[in-house]
Amino acid sequence: MTQGNDMTRTKETAAAPARSFRPKLAQGTGPVLAVLAVLLIALAFAGAAYSEPEGYLALLKRAAPLMILAIGQYFVIVSGGFDLSVGSLVTAEVVIAARLIDGDESATLWVILFILGFGALVGLVNGLITTRLLVPSFIVTLGMLLVLDGAVFLWTGGSPRGALSEAFRTLGREGIDVPLIGQLPWSVLVLAVLVALAVLFMRGSTGRLLVAIGDNPAVVRLGGGNVERVRTLAFVLSGLSAAVAAILLGGFAGVSAQVGEGLEFRVITAVVLGGVLLGGGRGSVVAAMAGALTLEALFSLLNLLGVSGGLESAVQGVIIIAAVAYASVGNRFSLRKMFRRSE
Repeated sequence: MTQGNDMTRTKETAAAPARSFRPKLAQGTGPVLAVLAVLLIALAFAGAAYSEPEGYLALLKRAAPLMILAIGQYFVIVSGGFDLSVGSLVTAEVVIAARLIDGDESATLWVILFILGFGALVGLVNGLITTRLLVPSFIVTLGMLLVLDGAVFLWTGGSPRGALSEAFRTLGREGIDVPLIGQLPWSVLVLAVLVALAVLFMRGSTGRLLVAIGDNPAVVRLGGGNVERVRTLAFVLSGLSAAVAAILLGGFAGVSAQVGEGLEFRVITAVVLGGVLLGGGRGSVVAAMAGALTLEALFSLLNLLGVSGGLESAVQGVIIIAAVAYASVGNRFSLRKMFRRSE
C-alpha cells in the first residue's frame, strides 16, 4: 500500500510542470516598465529629438537588434544555460554576408537564408555539446565565441572585404511611411512579428517545458519530458535570433569586424534587468525584451548627458553582479523554506 502511494506521488510530481510552470506574459515586467517609463520621460527633457514620436521610434529602431537577441538569450537562460557566443556570431554573420554578396543584389535572398541556417547550426552545435557531452554551457559558448572571433580574423585579416547590397540593408535602415508618426522602421515591424511568435511559443507546451527545465530538470524527466532536446532547441533559437539581429545591424551600421563586440554581455544584462532569474525557472520573454529597451534607453540618456561611454560597462557589471547576488539569496531562502516544511 505504501509503495502504491509513493508511485502515485511520483506521477503527480512528474506531471507538475504542465500545470505549475505556465509562463505569465507580464511576470516581472512591473519594475522594469517603471524604470523604462522614468527613462523615457527623462529623455524627453534631455534631448529635443524626443519631443516628437520620431525620436522614440529611432530609439526603438536602435534597440530592435538587442531586443531580438534578448528573445533568444531568454530561451537559453530560462532553461538554465548561457549563450556567450551571440556577439561573435553577429559579427561573423555580417562579415560572411558582405563577402558572399559583394554588392550583388541578386545574391541577397540566398545569402540571408544561408546566414539564418548558419546561425541555427552554431546554436545546434552549442546545444548538442552542452546537452549530450554535458559540458557547461558557459564553457561551450565561451569556446564558440573564441572560435568565431578567430575565424573572422583569419578570414578578413581584421579588415572585412565585400559589400552588402541595398536590398540587404533595407530592413536595417529603412521603413514605411505611416500617417501621424512618420516613417515606421522595418526593424520595428520585424521585432513586432518576433515578439508575437515568442509569446505564442511560450504559451505552448514547449515554452512551459523550457521554464520547468530551468527550475527542476529532474522533475521534467520524471514526467517524460525530453530535457536535452528542449534545451538544444533553446540554443538553436538563440542562434537564429543572432542571425536576424545581424541582418538588422548590418543594414543599420554597415560592415565591421566589431559590429557584434560586447553584445553577449549587453544582452545578458538586458535579460537579467528584465527580471529573468539566472539559473533558470523564472521570468517572461516580454520582461526580457523590456529589459533590453530599458538598457538602450539608459545608454541613450547617458550619451545625451555627456557621460563617458566607459560607464556603460560599469553599469552592465553592476546589474549582472546584483542579479547573481539576488539569485543566490533567493535560492538560500527557498532551501530554508523547504527544510522548515520538512521538519
